[in-house]
Amino acid sequence: MASGVSRVFGSGDTIVTALSSISLTVEQGDFLAITGRSGSGKTTLLNLLSGLDRPSTGAVLFHGDDLASLRESDLVDMRRHKIGFVFQSFGLMPLLSAQENVELPLHIGGRSWRERRQRANEALNAVGLGTRARHRPFELSGGEQQRVSIARALVTQPEVVFADEPTGELDTATARSIAETLGDVAASRRVTVIVATHDLDLAATAQRRLNLVDGHTVPQD
Repeated sequence: MASGVSRVFGSGDTIVTALSSISLTVEQGDFLAITGRSGSGKTTLLNLLSGLDRPSTGAVLFHGDDLASLRESDLVDMRRHKIGFVFQSFGLMPLLSAQENVELPLHIGGRSWRERRQRANEALNAVGLGTRARHRPFELSGGEQQRVSIARALVTQPEVVFADEPTGELDTATARSIAETLGDVAASRRVTVIVATHDLDLAATAQRRLNLVDGHTVPQD
């Protein structure tokens, strides 16, 4: 939940208000699309909701805890175990297979080889890539690489997945497929999915939409 969240950068004559008094409540299993043009504040809001940045005023609450009051070690633990991230550029390690890329968060978390392998396979099957587990990124299409990225976000069994322009580098048909995958994740796994996007087709698949213009919420078109 965000309550009266604002984010200001700079000071004095160079001050820029990226977000102004944003409030929203997100329930478990929601699929929320944050929309708006470049510079509207979408990524800034995503960073605040995920604890990657702190608001200038207001509060972001997760299970009742104000993220700004948590220690950095607590935030790191939250990101490792309760939050997954999907990025526009996929962010895959080029020399690792799809399965090894998906296993990375579990490897960092000290999980056993057997558990890593089992959960990575389950996550890849969930996004329809079980048969491509041994392929490296350069052997996969853009859509398949993004599905690997989604599987990697799911492998820690998070409560929330944040996706920043996940279809930005994909063609229309592939982007639609990724949108459907994110919707399935929210519906079947009861994982909350929050997407920042200018892709209106992706936004249309979401249950809810928050539209930003110059850091302010505005009614949907």
